Amino acid sequence: PLPRPFTVPLPIPRAARPVAPNRYELTQRAARVEIIPGTTTEVWGFDGTFPGPTLELRRGTPVTVRVRNELPVPTSTHLHGGVTPADSDGYPTDLVVPRGRTFRPHGMHGHHDPSAWTLHPEAKDYVYPVEQRAATLWYHDHRMDFTAPQVWRGLAGIAIVRDDEDDALPLPKGERDIPLFICDRAFEEDGSFRYPSLDPTLLVRPGVEDAYMEGVQGDVILVNGAPWPVLDVATARYRLRLLNGSNARRYRLELTGGARFVQVGSDQGLLAAPVEHTALSIAPGERFDVVVDFSEYPPGSEITMVNTLGEGGTRAVMRFRVARRVRDDSRVPERLADLPPADRATAVATRVFDFRRTRHDSHDAWTINGVPYRPGMPVAEPRLGTAEVWRFASDFHHPVHLHLAHFQVLARGGREPEPADAGLKDTVDVRPYEIVDVLVRFDGYRGRYMLHCHNLEHEDMAMMADF
Repeated sequence: PLPRPFTVPLPIPRAARPVAPNRYELTQRAARVEIIPGTTTEVWGFDGTFPGPTLELRRGTPVTVRVRNELPVPTSTHLHGGVTPADSDGYPTDLVVPRGRTFRPHGMHGHHDPSAWTLHPEAKDYVYPVEQRAATLWYHDHRMDFTAPQVWRGLAGIAIVRDDEDDALPLPKGERDIPLFICDRAFEEDGSFRYPSLDPTLLVRPGVEDAYMEGVQGDVILVNGAPWPVLDVATARYRLRLLNGSNARRYRLELTGGARFVQVGSDQGLLAAPVEHTALSIAPGERFDVVVDFSEYPPGSEITMVNTLGEGGTRAVMRFRVARRVRDDSRVPERLADLPPADRATAVATRVFDFRRTRHDSHDAWTINGVPYRPGMPVAEPRLGTAEVWRFASDFHHPVHLHLAHFQVLARGGREPEPADAGLKDTVDVRPYEIVDVLVRFDGYRGRYMLHCHNLEHEDMAMMADF
């Protein structure tokens, strides 16, 4: 039996504690936790929690995160939205292998070439320079062919970059600055996660049953690891950092009672100016930083966040219960940040990437430009410090994510970008038979990076490419 919605309090993931100045250690391990009240679920989590501990980062303060693997499978950790050196980016064949276990490289796409794989015994240090603006990021597993089931089992957490520019704004702070990691899961009768893997050990045969090729969705909506939770709020503004951490589910979020989202940030931090929305569509991997004002609601009021794309239990997300009156000196200023102009004329090249399901070697595969993923074979070689126009086309909903590079949406379907496309982004939802043009800036580091679909089942089935 599933719990009645809005009976479980919203948990706030704990902040990761440094083991030394600017140094963290996260251990990937199995643990039993209570997600569905009255039963326990085995998660594979960073420090045994789901979501993992929140990494609180500061612009200009580099950190090293040692990831130790005590799971029965290899892992690779990607800081989604991070501007990081290539060897700390979480490349899918750069793996941490648990102690005492042998690993023979293999995969559904014929990646048997030993030179494509780098194996680290037991642990790896990921170096994050954090020379980027304040933003809500997240980190998650990125293992070749098995990202989807390993994230589904819990290998994900939030990372928040802060800086002086963001701190100086009168936006809600402290206990009114709340991350919301939204995802869906399904459960077996005994409380364990239910997922249609062809190989439940996640050691030999990648992939899912044919019925789930388009992506795996669950029937329970979790926020910060709790099913349909409730949060007591005061009569004040709250900053909500929305993250879609689902494998494949898209959400169209709305608030009941006439409440609205005032968007102040996108994937890569502050917008130039706030944008008000009655509804927000959010694809896997995307983040929206919004302010919601509860000051006009008397104590006892209840405002529900709903997903209008959902049915039955997947329509509800969470509830806010106004519990007390307070004074609130926060506000949303008319100007937030200075952003570079999205000038198509600054691009030195234009490239087209077609995300499509194609027939390949007698089976269907999700491909980019008709080619399944081939590690180490770049589809583009942009120059550091330049900008290019990348055109994404699709046959399905494909949330396209770029590692390292950030971009601005120039056009959607041949028209102006939509209001929710504002700001600097690293993930954009490309809808069926739609073309989206983005201006990509290649800043940061030289090396090998990736673009891929962030529907994780599509990613595992070869919808990736190197650049």
